[in-house]
Amino acid sequence: MNLLTWFDSADAEAFGTALAKYFLERVPVQTPESKVKSTAKKQEALRKMFYKVDQFRAKGKLNFYKKAKFGNAFQWTLKDAGCPSDLVSELTKELLLRL
Repeated sequence: MNLLTWFDSADAEAFGTALAKYFLERVPVQTPESKVKSTAKKQEALRKMFYKVDQFRAKGKLNFYKKAKFGNAFQWTLKDAGCPSDLVSELTKELLLRL
C-alpha cells in the first residue's frame, strides 16, 4: 500500500458530507412541535443511510484516519445546519460503528 493513498481521505470526506446532506433533506432540524412527525421520517432516513454506509464499506476498508475524516465531515455538516449536538453525536457514533 502506498503511503499517499493511506492519507487520501477525499472520498471519505465527500461521503460524510453527502450523507449529512441526505439526512438534512429528509429530516429537517427539529422544533418541539415537529418532533412527533419526524420520528418516522428519521427512522426511514437512518435505515437508508445505514444501507448507503454498507455499500460504501463494501468498496474497501477504511483506515482510522479516513474514518475520522468521514466522521468529522458528517458531524460538522450537521452542526453547521443547526442540528442539536446530542443528535449529531448519536448519529455520528452509529455511523462510525457501522464502518
